Amino acid sequence: MAAKKKAKAKTKTKRKPNAAFMKPVQPDEKLAAVVGSKPLPRTEMTKKLWAYIKKHGLQDKKNRRDINADAALKAVFNGRAKVNMFEMTALVSKHVK
Repeated sequence: MAAKKKAKAKTKTKRKPNAAFMKPVQPDEKLAAVVGSKPLPRTEMTKKLWAYIKKHGLQDKKNRRDINADAALKAVFNGRAKVNMFEMTALVSKHVK
């Protein structure tokens, strides 16, 4: 019993963010039309991309995992009109340097 209490007494250490995600990357001109032209960490780029999707109401109403692309996002999604949110990250990564 005493051993269990000691294990719980350990303080939690805060997780360090992965340095690869925090390194700023440069979006190309197609992606810059959506997230801006300044270099951003991948985490911030994803936040801006989702803010754009929500602002323009591009998330599918029935299947919330799908994104319906407008003209700017079609350029990023290689001309596809509908993309799954899991495919989105792979397609976006092709547009960063």
